[in-house]
Amino acid sequence: MYELTVTESFVAQHYLTVPNPPADEAALHSHVFTAEATFRGPELGEYGYLLDIDLALDALSDAAERYRDETLNDHLEGNPSAERLARALFDALATVDAPAATELTVTVREDDVASVSFTGDLR
Repeated sequence: MYELTVTESFVAQHYLTVPNPPADEAALHSHVFTAEATFRGPELGEYGYLLDIDLALDALSDAAERYRDETLNDHLEGNPSAERLARALFDALATVDAPAATELTVTVREDDVASVSFTGDLR
């Protein structure tokens, strides 16, 4: 299985909406998020690579731009968790023109202390 991974860091804000969150989590606060997109596939494409690295970088940058310096609560349904952010980024990247890639994992790191991932098929 071949893999290609690209990363993009950005700052975004949120406040948790779960019942009884800690006071500091219930208030608007910022995190440095690092999104990592790993494309996988069993074969290389026509030009000898899984997908064009620049294409993957541009797609991840465009997906992250929607959330950069924004409040996640304005963009994600429900509690604006890192898990929901990972899924939203996955959905944005799933349309990338990467015919040799069959699977995508999006990992979101929050302040370099925790990470969450969402994995799904691209076909």
